[in-house]
Amino acid sequence: MFELIINILLFVFLGYTFFTHVLEAPVPVKVQNNPYALQPDVWPKAIIILLEICLIINIIQIIKRNKGKEDFTLKAFASSIPEFFKSRMFLGIVILIVASLILETVGFMVTALLILFFYGMLLGERNIVRLLIASVCITLFLYIVFSGMLSVNLPRGTIGFLRNFALFLESVVAGVKGIFG
Repeated sequence: MFELIINILLFVFLGYTFFTHVLEAPVPVKVQNNPYALQPDVWPKAIIILLEICLIINIIQIIKRNKGKEDFTLKAFASSIPEFFKSRMFLGIVILIVASLILETVGFMVTALLILFFYGMLLGERNIVRLLIASVCITLFLYIVFSGMLSVNLPRGTIGFLRNFALFLESVVAGVKGIFG
């Protein structure tokens, strides 16, 4: 039942996003005047429509697969809710919500480091030193790939020393990029 409810909520959320954000997104004048330019709403529309179709198929399959089962009722779902709040999945959701709330303030580097560290703990890694080293290395790798190679502007943070550190890293990555390419 939980899977069915999540699929229905995703379907509703994607429909809401499609009609309120994608269809109403402003198109720059420069793109409007160019008949050969791909409109900025094409990919979001295509992806959301494909996801909606997949969700409909999945909802039908869930209903067919579980039709007539005792544990496929709202009563069984309601009784499993307290167990969900004690699960690792719920803790993972909390980690991502906290990360999304602190991302703009502390920046990508600290947020990614914290996500990787706490998810590692959640998955059962007890060697803190190895977890910290892996978190730092993966964060730096992600930063180099997205900021350096793909030229994605990652959040720098609003806290002074964290922002300065992000700007320093950007200058190092730009310097290395200038040498190699």
